[in-house]
Amino acid sequence: MPWCPSCEWNLDAYDAERNPPLFGWAWVDRRAHRLAYRLTREHFDRLVQRPIGASGAGPERALITTASVLLLLGVATIAATGLWLTLRSFPSLTLLPGLVLLGFAFVLRPRFGRLDPDLEVLSRHQAPELFALVDEVATALGTPTPQVIGVDGSLNAYAGQVGLRQRRVLCLGLPYWGSLGPQERVALLSHELGHFVNGDPRRMLLTQPAFRTLGEAADLLRPMDTGHRGGILELFGNLLAKIFLGTLSRLLAAAHLVLVWLALRESQRAEYLADEMAAKAAGSAGATRLLDTMLRLESVALAVRRESRAGHGPDRWRATVAESMEAATARLPQLRQLSVRDEASLFASHPPAGLRWQMLTKRDWCDPKVVLTEARMERLDAELAREYERVRRQISLS
Repeated sequence: MPWCPSCEWNLDAYDAERNPPLFGWAWVDRRAHRLAYRLTREHFDRLVQRPIGASGAGPERALITTASVLLLLGVATIAATGLWLTLRSFPSLTLLPGLVLLGFAFVLRPRFGRLDPDLEVLSRHQAPELFALVDEVATALGTPTPQVIGVDGSLNAYAGQVGLRQRRVLCLGLPYWGSLGPQERVALLSHELGHFVNGDPRRMLLTQPAFRTLGEAADLLRPMDTGHRGGILELFGNLLAKIFLGTLSRLLAAAHLVLVWLALRESQRAEYLADEMAAKAAGSAGATRLLDTMLRLESVALAVRRESRAGHGPDRWRATVAESMEAATARLPQLRQLSVRDEASLFASHPPAGLRWQMLTKRDWCDPKVVLTEARMERLDAELAREYERVRRQISLS
């Protein structure tokens, strides 16, 4: 749908062909999109006027943390009650409800995460240049270094914490990593390492229940039609159960959506802060180029697939993507604007790429603290040659 590039009139319009349905009703999705667009803009306007890091301990964070603690206590209470009913005068009539409560608590238990089975973990001996670059970026930003570094075949990168000890993990998708220029790679590392210190509630152990507990409880309580038809008393009992459990399930689902919405607003702030850290380490030019590359991920995927099928590796991926970005220079301002329409959502964990680009350009321009030379980048790719070839073959066969 058209809009005015100068004043952005009609940029907030809901485009059903480009925006996937959120609730399933067109009129609800249209209003939800307008609301999401307005809230996303307002959030951007608030943050652009002050240091992003200073807004990390607001009422949203306090509410999310409080709700998570209460949910954890609730699950612990359910588990304790179930255990008491199970063991009380064992065996007794309370055994069955006790086991039901224990099963309920097991489903709602806290999750600590685990390593992705597709992640190929690297050692410092295998990739000394990569580990040295990560150490250099972490030192420049004052962030902790990841305890696990790995690669996979995705067009993505992520950082997180897994396991009971919450080990820090950094994953680099080789098609993405191999397609980026030197400073874009530094920006990508900086952004991901920034997630270890930017207060993103998606990555904090204490706030995890806000993202999943109420939603899982709503799923467990949602009535299911088994198709079985009994007598009048059984039908009446099923009807009452559906009314009670259905209402409770919907209330829990609504509370879950509110908590997730609040948490994701805070996640968007954390993304802006990670972008700012990327600009400080890689320079504003490298960080903004990385964001522009994100706008054209479909073109990046196409270029990587074409060159992989031709038998070429990361050197050609990078050259082809650079040519594609150069050819799209004139269209980038419109693509940045269009991203604000396409990526505005009540439940988006990332701000639109166009607003992230604006946030960086409206702040002080930064020179790079970490400079990746072409010679060093060649060494980086050489030490991952085996992993690149494996990924290239997978892509060429897909």
